[in-house]
Amino acid sequence: MPANRTPLIAVLFTLYDVIYDAEVTGSTRRTPRPTPSTSAAMFDSCRADGYKNMKAAPSRREEPMNSAAQPNPTADTVDDSMADTDAGRIHRLFEAQQAKALVLRTSNAAERIAKLARLRALMFARREAIHAACHADFAKPAAEVEVTEILPVVAEAHHAMQKLKSWMRPKRKRPTLLMFGTRAEVRTEPRGVCLIISPWNYPINLSLGPLVSAIAAGNTVILKPSEMTPHCAAFLAEFLAELFDEDEVAVVQGAVETSQRLLELPFDHIFFTGSPAVGRIVMGAAAKHLTSVTLELGGKSPVIVDRSAKLKTAATTLVWGKFANNGQTCIAPDYVYVHEAIRNDFIAACRDALDSLYGAREKLADNGDYCRIVNDKHYERVRGLLDDAIERGAELPVGTVPANDDRFLAPTLLTQVDENARIMQEEIFGPLLPILTYTDIEQPIAAINARPKPLALYIYATDNYVIETVLSRTSAGGSCVNQAMMHFLHGQLPFGGVNNSGIGNSHGHYGYRAFSHERSVLRDRFSLAFLFRPPYNAFTRWFIRFAVRWLT
Repeated sequence: MPANRTPLIAVLFTLYDVIYDAEVTGSTRRTPRPTPSTSAAMFDSCRADGYKNMKAAPSRREEPMNSAAQPNPTADTVDDSMADTDAGRIHRLFEAQQAKALVLRTSNAAERIAKLARLRALMFARREAIHAACHADFAKPAAEVEVTEILPVVAEAHHAMQKLKSWMRPKRKRPTLLMFGTRAEVRTEPRGVCLIISPWNYPINLSLGPLVSAIAAGNTVILKPSEMTPHCAAFLAEFLAELFDEDEVAVVQGAVETSQRLLELPFDHIFFTGSPAVGRIVMGAAAKHLTSVTLELGGKSPVIVDRSAKLKTAATTLVWGKFANNGQTCIAPDYVYVHEAIRNDFIAACRDALDSLYGAREKLADNGDYCRIVNDKHYERVRGLLDDAIERGAELPVGTVPANDDRFLAPTLLTQVDENARIMQEEIFGPLLPILTYTDIEQPIAAINARPKPLALYIYATDNYVIETVLSRTSAGGSCVNQAMMHFLHGQLPFGGVNNSGIGNSHGHYGYRAFSHERSVLRDRFSLAFLFRPPYNAFTRWFIRFAVRWLT
C-alpha cells in the first residue's frame, strides 16, 4: 500500500486486503484489463459456479433468465428478453405485495433481523459473481467493488441488525402541561408496498442498501435496477430470488417503459436514486397518488481548497474521490476552487497522487484498477463536455484529448475554464475535474450559493475560521472536511440531498425512518379535556382563558 494514503482510505484498503485476499488467492493489485468478451465469460462462469446451489424461488416469469439473454453492456436499453414489459405481471406483483404488506405489519424484530442476516451472508457467498458482473458492465476492479459495492451493504445490514430492536421500540413522550393526564408514544409502522428505482453507477450498493432499510422497516419491495448495467441487474434478480418470494421482494427489469408502468401504481413509498431531471418526473408521478418519496439525486458537488490546507492530503483524497468509478459517483468532487497562491502546487500534488494511485499515466489504459465509462452514450456526453471546454480556452495540465478506445477516459484536470462552458453547467459524472482559483473566500461562497444546492460540499483547510465560514454560509446535503465522500460510509449520519439534490435521507436509522411511518398514539387517563367542552358557561370560559395564558 502506498505510504501516502490517508488513514481512512488506508482502513478501507486494509479491509479489502484482509477480506478479499482471504477469498481470492493469487490476485494482484494492478492487472491487465480483460477484453469485454472475457468479462462476459467471467460473468457467465460465475453465474454457473456461484448459483449452482441456488433453489429456484417462486416466480411469475414466463421465461427463465439465461446467459444467452444477457444484453450488450454498452447498449442504452436492455434486450427485450430481459425487460419485464408484461403489464399484467407488474400488476400481479403489486397486488400480491399489497396482501403481503398487511401480514408484515405485525412482523417482529427477530423475523426482520433473520432476513437481513441471510442477505448479508449471501453477499459474502456471491462476492465473486458480484465482481464479475460489475467488471462485465464497466470494467470495475475487484478491490473497488469490495469497497464501494459490497462493504456499504454488509455494513448497513450489520448496523440494522444491531439496532433494529431499539428502532422498533415505541418511544414514550412526556406530556406538556396542557396534556396532563395523558400518556403518549410514537410507534413506527411499515409504509407498505415500496418501489426502489436504482441507478447504474453503483448498481449493487444503491439497490441493496435501500432494500436493507426497507426490509428492516417491514415493507415489501419491487426493485427496478438500471438497464444500463444489465449484468448487475441479472445478478440482482437471481440473488434476491434466492432470498425472498416475489410477494415480498421482486425485481422488475426493463427500461423507460417499464419505469413508467411502475410509476402508474399507487405505491406507499418510492425511493429513487438518479438525476434531478428524472427525480422531477418521479415526484410528479408520485404526486398523483400522494405517495411519499425519498429522492437521492445529485448535482455539482464543489470543493474548496484553502491556502491553509495540507496539499498532499487534499490531492490524494480528492484524486481518489474523483476518479474512483471513473468519476461516475453522485457525490464525487465536481469542480475545485483552489486559492490562487497554491494553485500550481496543488496541481503538482494531484499529478503525484495520480501516479501513486494508478501508476504511469501512459499505461493507465491497461491498468485493471481503473474503471470505464458505462456505455457509448455516456462516453460521448462526457467527451462532449471536454471538447466544449477546450474550444472555450480550457487547458489540460493533466490528461489528453482521448480517442474512443473501449470507453476509456483518462483522469483529466482542466484550468482556465470558462464559467459558461457546459462542464460548469452540467453534472460531469466522469473523470474531468475543472480547477478554478480564488483570492478571497467570499468568491467561492458566492459562486456556490448562486447554484442549486449540491449533494455534497468538500472543504480542505486547517484554518477553523475558513471551515466554519464555509459550513455556516453554504447549504449542501452533506460535507466532509479534509476528506472526500467518506460521509457516505458513516452509518450514524443521514445521507441525502436538499432541494435540487434530493429530498429525505437514507442510511442507518435515517433509512429505517424513510421507510417507516411514525405514528403518534395518545392514551387518555385523567386529562382535562372535559373542561374545554360546551356548554361554555362562566367557569369554562374562565378556564379556557387560564389555559391559553398559563398552560401553553
